[in-house]
Amino acid sequence: MAKVRFGAYSLDLPRNRAVRIGLGVALILGGLVGFLPILGFWMIPVGFIVLATDIPAIRRFNRRVTTSVLRWWRGTRSKARSGQA
Repeated sequence: MAKVRFGAYSLDLPRNRAVRIGLGVALILGGLVGFLPILGFWMIPVGFIVLATDIPAIRRFNRRVTTSVLRWWRGTRSKARSGQA
């Protein structure tokens, strides 16, 4: 069974691959109308995470984005600590 982990929490995904892909696409499309109540922009990254369980290209994309964001974050924090702006 596919699982998605968010730190210490894990969420079980449906067993059917087509349902997982449909859920991921629905989350991304719902996130595009994130200005509406209840729906939000938080749905877009969650949709990509769900799709990454089945689609290797999205898994690589997620890894690349995560690496670049962490590298940027660590650089920003080190500049702030050293007093550079």
